[in-house]
Amino acid sequence: MIIKPLHEPEWLCLIPRFQGEHAEKQHFENLVKGYEGELKFAGLLEEISDDWLILYDLRLEYRRTIFQIDALLISPKSLHLFEVKNFESDFYIDSGKWFTINGKEIRDPVLQLNRCEFLLRQLLHEYGFNIPIKGNVVFINPTFTLYQAPLDLPIILPTQLDRLVQQLNRSAKKPGIRDINLAEKLAGAHLKRSPYDHLPEYNDSELKKGIYCAACSSFSISLKSDQITIICGKCGKEEAADSAVIRTLKEFQLLFPEEKVTTNRVYYWCGEIFSKKTVRRVLGRNFVLKGGGGSAHYVDLRADLSNTGMRGK
Repeated sequence: MIIKPLHEPEWLCLIPRFQGEHAEKQHFENLVKGYEGELKFAGLLEEISDDWLILYDLRLEYRRTIFQIDALLISPKSLHLFEVKNFESDFYIDSGKWFTINGKEIRDPVLQLNRCEFLLRQLLHEYGFNIPIKGNVVFINPTFTLYQAPLDLPIILPTQLDRLVQQLNRSAKKPGIRDINLAEKLAGAHLKRSPYDHLPEYNDSELKKGIYCAACSSFSISLKSDQITIICGKCGKEEAADSAVIRTLKEFQLLFPEEKVTTNRVYYWCGEIFSKKTVRRVLGRNFVLKGGGGSAHYVDLRADLSNTGMRGK
């Protein structure tokens, strides 16, 4: 049973819009790769028993120290903590240190796991729970290879993933009220924002305008002759024009929460692919018009998107 699902991160919409070699582009591409690994692991865990209580992407705090758990499984007898890595290619361990095959030292993922496990144990004790924690670093990418690894490392290699699923199914036990209470307490303690979040500075001129494909992120979008459907020139996916405008507008609100939503601003942000008449019609159907003349703008009463933590300028 999934108690806290894995949500798509807000910053994901930034990636297709970075133009050229933006200083933050590589950093966020690495974050995307990590998220894709977590997504793949979540897909793998769809095969395990519903008796497991699962929490994904859990960010917690213990005595002013923040730590993040990629996946946590709760059962009556134990907790399974997983640190997911989407590393590609070959790595090796030498004298306890981790290196890429080219000799570049990287952060030891097992140390990251141990730190997380220690802090979780302390937090559980504070909550009044004394339950064993079994931690593992999961290497989800099938191209990953690790050389010279000690046999006792708490790691799960790509070739061992099927075995992990089998073991979890064999050891599944129906959760009790206390287990469910713990899962809900941890989910409730999740920090939506961390003071250490590193979000990029960006301005309007640095971001590509237009509507990108919801399937492949290509900007090769054109309006079909029916004037109510767009089509991607790269993958062929079609989408209703109204849906595309709303999707792109919500992204704009995430990136620039302080800016007012006007017909001209949305027309410009959508890359002028639709007429202003179409943009005005979509806004009128889905938003409430406030003010008049030069101060006229639209307000979305269905959701408060103003407190996102992203910093458009």
